[in-house]
Amino acid sequence: MSQNVENIVIVGGGSAGWMTAAYLSKALERNVQITLVESSNITTVGVGEATFSTIKVFFDFLGLQEHEWMPKCNATYKMAIKFVNWNAQKKHFYHPFQRYEVIDGFDISEWWLKMKRNQEAFDYACFLIPWLCDNQRSPRYLDGKVFDNKVQNLFSRDHIVKKNILDNLKVQYPYAYHFDANLLARFMKDYAMQRGVKQIVDDVVDVKLTEDGSIDSIKTKEHGSISSDLFVDCTGFRGLLINKALGEPFISFSESLLCDSAIAMQLPTDIKKNGINPYTTATALSSGWVWNIPLYGRSGTGYVYSSAFISPEEAEKEFREHLGDAFTNCKASHIKMRIGRNRNSWVKNCVAIGLSSGFVEPLESTGIFFIQHGIEELVSHFPKKSCNEELIRSYNRAIANCIDGVREFLTLHYCASDRADTEFWKATKHEIQVPEELREKLRLWKNRLPNNKSINPKYHGFESYSYSVMLLGLNYLPESSLPVLEHIADQNAKAAFLAIQEKANYLRSTLPSQYEYLNYVIKSQEQSEYLNENKIDSSLVSDWANQTTVPIS
Repeated sequence: MSQNVENIVIVGGGSAGWMTAAYLSKALERNVQITLVESSNITTVGVGEATFSTIKVFFDFLGLQEHEWMPKCNATYKMAIKFVNWNAQKKHFYHPFQRYEVIDGFDISEWWLKMKRNQEAFDYACFLIPWLCDNQRSPRYLDGKVFDNKVQNLFSRDHIVKKNILDNLKVQYPYAYHFDANLLARFMKDYAMQRGVKQIVDDVVDVKLTEDGSIDSIKTKEHGSISSDLFVDCTGFRGLLINKALGEPFISFSESLLCDSAIAMQLPTDIKKNGINPYTTATALSSGWVWNIPLYGRSGTGYVYSSAFISPEEAEKEFREHLGDAFTNCKASHIKMRIGRNRNSWVKNCVAIGLSSGFVEPLESTGIFFIQHGIEELVSHFPKKSCNEELIRSYNRAIANCIDGVREFLTLHYCASDRADTEFWKATKHEIQVPEELREKLRLWKNRLPNNKSINPKYHGFESYSYSVMLLGLNYLPESSLPVLEHIADQNAKAAFLAIQEKANYLRSTLPSQYEYLNYVIKSQEQSEYLNENKIDSSLVSDWANQTTVPIS
């Protein structure tokens, strides 16, 4: 009898289930039967519509190019997160997908502290992307070229066939995506089933365990018992296999991250009139914050809040007041979020991926990232039937380190902010638990900005520039610039600041708008079929794209 895994059963669909099925169907090319069991009676959460720039690695691995999947998922480009009202002055700032330029051995942000601290906003002085966001630019020209010349080769057809993984990635892609999570799940489903994945639509009514505590089989309502060598739990916050059947404890992050609830809405949007913002917006309210994610034809929005400081009814009232009268009739969905992670995401022969593994509030768009990371690590640690304990421990360390690292980064968003005008915002300064390691780093960061040596060294998706950006935007600034800069001539820094402004002006005037670019791509991909399939009002689409199609890589 073969000791190799021959059968995998994924329980649960949605983004997590079908992304897992699609990836495994490509990674495990032979001798494995993958089956996905999902219920028709359970709706998916579907709030993870914004992503990291590293999602490109996922699509590249599957061999998918943007023009193949973006139109079918109402997808748009995301170059940054715009934080609004997160500081005492309630000024906005951008967290872009762009590293700092290095000038004479020091990040340009250090030079900003010395030369422009009281003259110009740090994000506009140090980056190109805020200027592109303000002007709703696309990150790509109509011929497919990316605005950032440093990574142009990474978007070529030759590069796409190379297999990369997250924690080995050395580059910073200049953009990510927004997409309709339900449409993405549908697209991944079609991809996976074309590669031989079997779908069973049924309800799981029981889970049978073996004597050693592993899962022997799941019992379904209509299809009876289904056995497997390896089970993947993608059942969301329920944790049907990992928590309910196997009893794995869940570690709450509530002492550090206070938000535990969300209200989500879908808003109609006139993209012809208003354009499409190439960024996610996170706007702070009295007891949390509101996300706004622009898609092609609508926007996804939601209020993430702490139920300890505001009731669901009060939260919805505040949320609707924030949105304005134009969206009075939009239906609100209330969601209770499970914030934290499992003690172990892999137990016996069961691996939890997605919400069933762990979740933090979607402040930095980490939901899809956690799914991608969990899948990649599963392939990296893929077992034999016996499920080697050392492999399991290694997997669990990687997942825990990643989620815990993101938890620390999100905690910084609150405790480093100088906003303290409501009970919630006061509590983020005085009542939340800040790990001593983070407190020590915060003391250091009052004297110099974060660098690669002073942030969490374990892989969690964020680089030192992200920490620096958040501290500067939240008004947690070093008291002075680095003393060593007083001993270095500043002409190179002056030239660098000037070059950023000149390049920003050039890109603003030459890049198409995101609406123009996406409309152009959609037109080249049989626009009428796309609009009918996704029920987008054709009156919202401009005639601008009625021209010769060019290949979009």
